[in-house]
Amino acid sequence: MAKIAQIRPERAKNKLPGRLVPRKFFEDSTEKVAPRLLGKLLVARSADGGVLAGRIVEVEAYLGPHNDPPDPAAHTHRGPTPRNLVLFGPAGHAYMYLIYGKYFCANISCEREGLGGGILLRALEPVAGLAQMARNRGLDEDAPVRLIASGPSRLCLALGLTRPLHNGLDVTSAASPLQVRDDGCLDAEVVITPRIGIRHAVDWPLRFALRGNGCVSGPKRLAETSTKANRNSSVE
Repeated sequence: MAKIAQIRPERAKNKLPGRLVPRKFFEDSTEKVAPRLLGKLLVARSADGGVLAGRIVEVEAYLGPHNDPPDPAAHTHRGPTPRNLVLFGPAGHAYMYLIYGKYFCANISCEREGLGGGILLRALEPVAGLAQMARNRGLDEDAPVRLIASGPSRLCLALGLTRPLHNGLDVTSAASPLQVRDDGCLDAEVVITPRIGIRHAVDWPLRFALRGNGCVSGPKRLAETSTKANRNSSVE
């Protein structure tokens, strides 16, 4: 597994790690934002001040209906609906949806307002609040880190993310209980593969992961289409 910086528990109790990722980071094409998001922190803050955080190690890009051809696997491919409206709003907002009637998945809106792009968060490497994240998953507190948030639904369970509580939250706002933050960790190579777990456009190379990270979800022997991705970004 690539070395990933850990957050000291005493520091996490006092303040959130890193710096907020600004909205302009997300105001770009989804396939460009997705690899840049790897290595950033997804931070959930509870009402009692507790902090749960995981490093984003795997994502998938879903393109808006303006794409040519439209992305048939995207929730936005038929245009705005009451369910997907967050994705057509300003960039940098959480879009939550339910699968199998009981599990949630977390996405972040991208592109300019009205274009409907989004990024599915597929896996985190826990870095703060590991014991609580394991308990949230129904695991022993000393469970292997790779089991805690390696999958879209697992990461939502680990952080306690749900549609009723988190859909529409601004992840670029300091007042939000769900934020994307940057602690400067950029020490792993990005791998690009086809998306997984979907029925349409499965061959599109829009899944991005940190090479060698043990918390990445899904098959470990997928054919890599590329290992080059632009992760340059600016954080204020």
